[in-house]
Amino acid sequence: MDTEKATVRDYMTKDVFTVKYDTLNNDVIKLMKQTKHDGYPVVDEEGQIVGIITAYDLLLKDWVTDQVSGIMSTDVIVAREDMHINDASRVMFRHGISRLPVVDKQRHVKGIMTNTDIVRSHIERSTPTKVNAFKETMEKLYDIKTTLTREQVPVEKIRPTQDRVYADELQGRTYELEKGLAEPTIVVKTGDRYILVDGHHRAVASVKLGLDKIDSYVVDFHKDIKLGMEKTAEKQGLNSFNDITIIDDDQHPLIALTETIKNTQQKH
Repeated sequence: MDTEKATVRDYMTKDVFTVKYDTLNNDVIKLMKQTKHDGYPVVDEEGQIVGIITAYDLLLKDWVTDQVSGIMSTDVIVAREDMHINDASRVMFRHGISRLPVVDKQRHVKGIMTNTDIVRSHIERSTPTKVNAFKETMEKLYDIKTTLTREQVPVEKIRPTQDRVYADELQGRTYELEKGLAEPTIVVKTGDRYILVDGHHRAVASVKLGLDKIDSYVVDFHKDIKLGMEKTAEKQGLNSFNDITIIDDDQHPLIALTETIKNTQQKH
């Protein structure tokens, strides 16, 4: 559903402060007080990144005359300017870090990416326009008119599309919910049944937090989606949609289609 690739360059923090590797730690502490930052990329004489120093590194050392080069974090992870924002987000979650120095092709520091920037990027890109694009695509695909609403969907009604949840991503989504920063999920509705299209981790995090309802964009197909699937198949000269097992009230048509294909593959 992304019409344009969102890159790190568009969301990195602008006021970046770098320190030379031979800077005294006392000077770094002064810089932290002035800038309110708690971590800085460390660069050499050519301006190329060689490490990163954080407030945590300083706490581990008895400073006085120590230099940055002696205690800076050694595991330096950087993001390229043209890196996709989602990839940067995954890297930060996987490594448990809250910032990423951003470098150009010559590995010169151009900016810094923080968790706040990541959250802002997700919120800005999850808009009604994005959901409308999904709605219009589904309408064209199934030749059905739908409605789009913003509503709170009861947790017990949502059927997730996957069952794996990574702990670090779940932790991040829980943080967004608690801070009121979470984007709404996208849900397809057919009759009284809902199926989760986007936002699986936020949905699971909502349950973990004890929430009864999930903030959602609901694309409502009413009761016509099976008919639309059959009409689409007929137009294309396909029979696969017509081979779907009869759908009862407890089974979503998209789930029924998936299970039918799976059963057919197992027989062969």
